[in-house]
Amino acid sequence: MAFKTLEQINLRGQRVFIRCDFNVPLDAAGRIADDTRIRASIPGIRHALAQGARVMLASHLGRPGEGALTPADSLAPVARRVGELLDREVPLIGDWLARPFDVAPGQVVMLENCRANVGEKANSRELALRMAGLCDVYVNDAFGTAHRAEATTEALARVAPVACAGPLMASELNALGRALARPARPLAAIVGGSKVSTKLSVLSSLASQVELLVVGGGMANTFLLAAGQKVGKSLCEPDMIETAAQVTATLSARGAELFMPIDVVTATEFSERAIPAIKTLAEVEPDDLILDFGPRSMQALVERLAPCKTIVWNGPLGVFEIEQFSYGTRTLATAIAGSQAFSIAGGGDTVAAINRFDVAKDIDYVSTAGGAFLEFLEGKMLPAVKALEDRAA
Repeated sequence: MAFKTLEQINLRGQRVFIRCDFNVPLDAAGRIADDTRIRASIPGIRHALAQGARVMLASHLGRPGEGALTPADSLAPVARRVGELLDREVPLIGDWLARPFDVAPGQVVMLENCRANVGEKANSRELALRMAGLCDVYVNDAFGTAHRAEATTEALARVAPVACAGPLMASELNALGRALARPARPLAAIVGGSKVSTKLSVLSSLASQVELLVVGGGMANTFLLAAGQKVGKSLCEPDMIETAAQVTATLSARGAELFMPIDVVTATEFSERAIPAIKTLAEVEPDDLILDFGPRSMQALVERLAPCKTIVWNGPLGVFEIEQFSYGTRTLATAIAGSQAFSIAGGGDTVAAINRFDVAKDIDYVSTAGGAFLEFLEGKMLPAVKALEDRAA
């Protein structure tokens, strides 16, 4: 992929509009529950400030109605957190398209929730032109929103005087490119999730690329059912059995492997009080819920991953949030962290598991993105990235 990067541009005294992804979770009191995305954006902001730029930060938070911003949608807590991380005040600018404001060289301000602007979701060129008038340089450092064609992610990249990728965007694309466009082989992909239907395109795309595909979570039950195994009352999609069989056939035709568990951890209820039982697939009873991979399965999976040179991970193997069903995902996380393979992981649940099991430092790249990560795995062109490439061309 060819696009300009922030480091290639002279920012001295320039008005720099950085589209960040500050869509962070907030608790009931409106406090930031996880600042991973904010911390990931700090290097690009620091670089621009060190160059003496006049820095404006833009992001969405939640799903505000256009033209109807409420206090719950405000980026005020994000501005405070960015200020703490930069050790400086970060003023929050409301109504930033309606009233003039000034940013001094070496200063940074936060622009209020961009999704409140009428035309943002519709990717309005008129709105983008108004925003372009505020800046000399547009920087997209929000890979997590790259799959959305919106005014601050796509249209503005096409009409701003200069458009480039920030360091987070560039590193995400470089890591994903290394993992999928030019992987060292064997290439393994672990895809977890509750439903095959939500990740069908991902599974179909990966089946034509990888040497090893591991399906976890509720999706694994659908694949087990397609293979004629019993799954009790586990979450599964009987209407997706044929689709699962097609994915399996694609892998088989290429000489690739679908890894399935040979033993599982079950319970008769889904709760923190549930009593786990380790069973072979043949021992699964009609009232059993399959909630994790079993120890024999994990031993086999660790051995199977050992020779792989590239590992892509999206989604847990089981209900890792509950301790008695966390063994499979914990063992997987530890195995990937200890592997010599180039490893990249992404998605909200995956990042949560990585943080819970404290292996982030040993994963080669942890993506901050969810939807964009999945769409890249599907082989889709991301609108925001396409806009940057077109500008560079």
